[in-house]
Amino acid sequence: MSSARPKALVTAAVNGPGLDLLHQLADLVLDSWLDQPTLRIYNSEQLAARVVEEGANIVVVESDVCGAELYEQPIMAVASCRGDPNNVDVAAATAAGVPVLHAPGRNADAVAEIAVALLFAATRGVVPADRDVREGEIYRDGSIPYQRFRSWELAGKTVGLVGLGAVGRALRWRLRGLGMDVLAYDPYAPDATSTLDELFARSDVISVHAPVTEETTGMIGTEAFAKMRDGVVYLNTARAKIHDTDALVAALRSGKVSAAGLDHFEGEYLAPDHPLTEFPSVVLTPHIGGATYDTEANHTRTIAEDLCRLMAGARPLHIVNPEVLPR
Repeated sequence: MSSARPKALVTAAVNGPGLDLLHQLADLVLDSWLDQPTLRIYNSEQLAARVVEEGANIVVVESDVCGAELYEQPIMAVASCRGDPNNVDVAAATAAGVPVLHAPGRNADAVAEIAVALLFAATRGVVPADRDVREGEIYRDGSIPYQRFRSWELAGKTVGLVGLGAVGRALRWRLRGLGMDVLAYDPYAPDATSTLDELFARSDVISVHAPVTEETTGMIGTEAFAKMRDGVVYLNTARAKIHDTDALVAALRSGKVSAAGLDHFEGEYLAPDHPLTEFPSVVLTPHIGGATYDTEANHTRTIAEDLCRLMAGARPLHIVNPEVLPR
């Protein structure tokens, strides 16, 4: 490492004790993408140009694209404040000998909490009940709220987690605390002991927490919904690519799926007239599962501590390409 004090361009949102450590490690250019009046995500060329403009040799990003152009500059390290640094061309970084850091598990508690929120909202009619109060329609169509919003309690029900990574584990103990029996399917987690078919057959609630890969893309489709229990509640706080949206709509219309909570849509957008908006038992949120200040503090600390290790000549705990480090 150079003995000159490094300069870091930080376009991620950062806060907490980790920010103090970053200040100790480098001169910072703080320009969070969340502090802009409109959405700003740099493409590869734009980010590289900004790095040249600032004279930075460390880059800390969340959504900006770190492509091959970036590594034409004398970059010391790239840090992606994500669990999956899919905004970084890791192959190009590795070829240039640039370490790529990331922040696994940074939003696990946040996403687990919104999964619980969606579960309650979808099963207890929270959103339409709130609407009825606001619209002065407590006795809508001559019925009483106690009639319209009756539901089964969650305690004693079985929930199946598809994916048992950091989010799945954070959700598992919360659901057990609600008195639910938790099953899990994950071929890469030794303590996820259910098969996918067993999970579909036994679960009153299915909650998806798998990453998008070739094997998970579209894995929850017509055939999968058919294997689920009648009246199942379906949650997806991961990615919409994991399920077939048309199949989900069909399952909702048939009653196979009684309620759903979704926090992500293809292209980060759902048309107001999309069929999913027709169902009062479907709760839709615009990819806000990880949108907590705690998530920002978590990834700031994780990245800052690993930059500290890197600059001290030690091995970072969360490095995607350790082969670039001296042996």
